[in-house]
Amino acid sequence: MNVLNRFLNYIKIDSPSDPKNYGVTPSTEIQLNVAKFLEKEMNEMGLSDVRIKDGTIYGVLPATEGFEDKTVVGFIAHMDTAPEFNGFGVNPQIIENYDGGDVLLAGSGHTLAVKEFPFLAGMKGQKLITTDGTTLLGADDKAGIAEIMEAVQIVIDEKIPHGKVVIAFTPDEEIGAGVDKFDVEGFGAKLAYTVDGGAYNGICYENFNAVSAVVEFNGNSIHPGSAKGKLVNSQHMAFEFHNLLPAFDKPEHTDGFEGFFHLIETKGATEKTTLEYIVRDHDADKIDEKQEIMKDIAAFINKKYGEGSCVLHLREQYRNMKEQILPYFEVVEAAENAIRAIGANPVSEAARGGTDGARLSYMGLPCPNLGTGGYNAHGRFECITEENMVKCTQVVVEIIKEFAK
Repeated sequence: MNVLNRFLNYIKIDSPSDPKNYGVTPSTEIQLNVAKFLEKEMNEMGLSDVRIKDGTIYGVLPATEGFEDKTVVGFIAHMDTAPEFNGFGVNPQIIENYDGGDVLLAGSGHTLAVKEFPFLAGMKGQKLITTDGTTLLGADDKAGIAEIMEAVQIVIDEKIPHGKVVIAFTPDEEIGAGVDKFDVEGFGAKLAYTVDGGAYNGICYENFNAVSAVVEFNGNSIHPGSAKGKLVNSQHMAFEFHNLLPAFDKPEHTDGFEGFFHLIETKGATEKTTLEYIVRDHDADKIDEKQEIMKDIAAFINKKYGEGSCVLHLREQYRNMKEQILPYFEVVEAAENAIRAIGANPVSEAARGGTDGARLSYMGLPCPNLGTGGYNAHGRFECITEENMVKCTQVVVEIIKEFAK
């Protein structure tokens, strides 16, 4: 078994999550097929306290004798794949000694083009794994699972001295519910890492503050032939609300530390219309300002059309983990040392999104994110190389060594 074989085994198991079942854990029963597969592997590896609880599978690699007093470190990845694109029947293409050029995705006729994805040129000579164009690949985050499992196996096989290592694989990360029922106390780690996307030399310890917004508009439907002075079209109110938001605070106009309002779904008719947004900003004060902007616009709509015409629902999804990580910065320093140990330069970038680690950090488990080496998640152009996965595996091994010092 190696990291590539593990990965190919995992992506064969369908496991998209489903936002329609938000609040049910796991949101799809098929995710438990991954958990049960991993349960068997963990037991065969000789891990202890292997258990499936509330859709998450946990396992423990006990400390080497004499290393019981070392910091307990954890590694976490998620089992679900994104529901935004087809995740059923993944059929990967494996390209040996990739030539650095365009790749035809044979199942759909689409092309993974270097012009569109320049990072591909840097993968020349590597073993490239792509989709066939009809599905996503599932490297987000089954590459993370494979890398953690392979790292633990290496530590066991090579008898590397180590403190206690705990691992967990969660459901429903892609719908924002991955750690709703995570057993932080039972997990038992002081510090942990999610392994969930990005370059193999990446370490991320800051991310967006995230809010969801659902805006309901209530109109009055009257036959258009006799509508004058009576009809109130909820869709027009929705258009007005949206157009009053800052015009350039949208994902397509922002990058770096710039936040945004992103309209993700519109449902409507004359009588009732609903807009759903995600609202993001790295700065806590600015995310508060964005919510105030939406409240002010809702108040304006209600003043213009009557109270109850616009109903705004705001819900915090996750917060910037940085403020929780900084007091435990050794978790970042250990990762940086590990990345240097494999001959790479660590790169820290703020995530324009969030991971389970962001929420776990606010649940008392400081948890930055490590890269998996994957690219183009959530779509037909998703890809990864074996070499990147090997490097990510080495980083996890080196982190375990760091905490054993």
